Amino acid sequence: MNAYLALIRIYLKLALREKGVLFFNYVFPLIFFFGFGQLMGAQLGGTITRLVSMVLVIGMLGNGLFGAGLRSVMDREMNILRRYKVTPISPLPILVASTVSGWLLYLPAVLLVLVLAKLVYGMPFPDQWLSLLVLVSVGLWAFRALGLIIASVANSVAESNILIQLLYMPMLFLSGATFPITVLPLGAQITAQFLPASYVHSGVERILVRSESLAGNLTPLGALLVTTAVSLFISMKIFRWEKDEVIRRSAKLWLAAALVPFIGLGGWQAYSHDQINQSKQLDRAIRRSRSRLIRGARIFVGDGRVIESGAVLVRNGKIAQVWEGAAPDAKDLRAELIEGAGKTLLPGLIDVHVHLGSPGGILENPADYASQGGLERSLAAYLYCGVTAVKSAGDFLTPALAARRRIGSGERLGAEFFLVGPLFTAKDGHPAAFLKNAPRLLQSMGEREFTRLPATAEEARRQVGELKVAGVDGIKGVLEAGAAGMLFPRMDVAVLRAVGEEARARKLPLVVHTGDARDIADALEAGAVGVEHGSFREPVPEELFARMARQGVAYSPTLSVVEAFGDLGAAKTDLLARSLVEQVAPPGLLPATRRMLASAEGRALRERLARYPVNLEVARENLRRAHRAGALLVTGSDAGNPMILHGPTVHRELTLWVEAGIPPKDALRAATGNAARLLGTDQRVGFIRPGFDATLLLVDGNPLAEIAATERISMVMLQGERVDRAGLFDQK
Repeated sequence: MNAYLALIRIYLKLALREKGVLFFNYVFPLIFFFGFGQLMGAQLGGTITRLVSMVLVIGMLGNGLFGAGLRSVMDREMNILRRYKVTPISPLPILVASTVSGWLLYLPAVLLVLVLAKLVYGMPFPDQWLSLLVLVSVGLWAFRALGLIIASVANSVAESNILIQLLYMPMLFLSGATFPITVLPLGAQITAQFLPASYVHSGVERILVRSESLAGNLTPLGALLVTTAVSLFISMKIFRWEKDEVIRRSAKLWLAAALVPFIGLGGWQAYSHDQINQSKQLDRAIRRSRSRLIRGARIFVGDGRVIESGAVLVRNGKIAQVWEGAAPDAKDLRAELIEGAGKTLLPGLIDVHVHLGSPGGILENPADYASQGGLERSLAAYLYCGVTAVKSAGDFLTPALAARRRIGSGERLGAEFFLVGPLFTAKDGHPAAFLKNAPRLLQSMGEREFTRLPATAEEARRQVGELKVAGVDGIKGVLEAGAAGMLFPRMDVAVLRAVGEEARARKLPLVVHTGDARDIADALEAGAVGVEHGSFREPVPEELFARMARQGVAYSPTLSVVEAFGDLGAAKTDLLARSLVEQVAPPGLLPATRRMLASAEGRALRERLARYPVNLEVARENLRRAHRAGALLVTGSDAGNPMILHGPTVHRELTLWVEAGIPPKDALRAATGNAARLLGTDQRVGFIRPGFDATLLLVDGNPLAEIAATERISMVMLQGERVDRAGLFDQK
């Protein structure tokens, strides 16, 4: 033990005498810290955690690979190691002393960076500081141990420098230490999973951003420890005391042997992409933590109240403060300034009735229908249009759950997704009847993924329980008998009541598709919290809407689908020529849809729809009655039906409401605060209030005077992240 301590003291004294060691351990990281801090806008929050991670990892790589790899070769060439050889000492104390002394020199630099990050840029001191210290220490030990192998196999300082660069440069540029790994091509991201520095960097970021403990980093931590032990063992076995001892070139393969744990780990990650997905999530969390001040905008709060000129401060993904009138200077608040003069700031819009598995037109690739990728693209289209949350009112269960997981985790960017379904209906009822003419495979998939056809109350309760376990956000029932020309078997009301009872017991909201006043009354008896469509074919008594108002039941009139069906019957395709529709439509969809509608198949579709009992004026009158009765109005579009493409649908729905006589303020309230209430998220979205998610839409003009202004989108913000709208459809 005396030999170990004596060597550690000697190495520390020698290091502290060398200006180069002090410069690269303490001065160089600070130059990098402050230089890149200004370039990255670290004072605005968020990116400071990225900057700290970068500085720490670059410091570890330099201290480890260069500090150990070059120093030991220089000692050998200057015959310093030769002098140790004549003493009763083995290589192990020298190797351990080199590792420990480098570690002790590096720890003050870690503390210095953390203190400066707090004092200069306001980054909180890490909650899991002990986990950070352990991870940084183990990472540094591994890098120094790798440096010692290089020193053992290199025959000269020049050769050592080449070997170090071959390892240092990929780890510097592919690990995330110089720029986010998420901006790299997929091949480079996969390559990065074979490099130890990638796991050290992501582990440091997770501790700083998410306050993760070591429990979330056990696998890479174990790999680093194995690499450290193996590297020290190999270095000890091939240790050379004198410069005249030349080692075979094949000995350099020992470096690859030391990296075997990460070769195995990288192989698994190349298959699973877990680490790549975590990097995307971390990148998203960092973007969302940036501070921003939106100043001088008209603010629609979400409850009908309007601030004619105000400001909103966003911090860490939340609305930190709302000012009526002038706000403090953005520099004083350490926030990025977003000018809102001449613009209106609203909560993100919400569509409570969509079918993501159907695109609203004809896709050139049939495989895209109801695929997870297609669903994710549709959610991106909604976000592009400022619709920040949607409720699926019926989709194939498995791909919808997968898309919701990816969007919810932050792996991909899209509108927040609430899944209500599969649909409880009668055998051969609406919409199960539409699957009868489909191929047998699609029919069986529909029965398994899209509908539930319980024959008894007991079966209905069991199926609701199964969907709760699967993870749906709500339950939907269908009461729709149709009308002359298109009739359906109607669901047994007793079965629907069982569905409602079990849904309430499982804390799942029930919404019901209705076709007439009788359906609405039965839906209310079953405990529905939302009525979808109301009726397109007959006036609904105001007394029924008054009852909905008393019970707090939401009403979604879905005027968009009525308009689309009418246009189709009249062979009009104006809805496909709207600007936002053309911006978000999948490639080839619009021309393929127009060709189909002009074909014999399209004529047959129009004939079928002509028999479907819908009347836009009846639907408008029912909306007016619901408004007069004080019912809770919410915006749903039934997007996915022909000519109702995903993305801009709520904007058209709002226009139809205003044309029907609904005041713009009430229409906007339905698309924000009211819709959030139906989704059960009105304590975090739907309103511009302190403490709520910074999920916002900034538009040019005043939609309270001209509702079409909602389509003139200036900015979309999701949980504090300023959305790169142009890049939404290029996500990998």
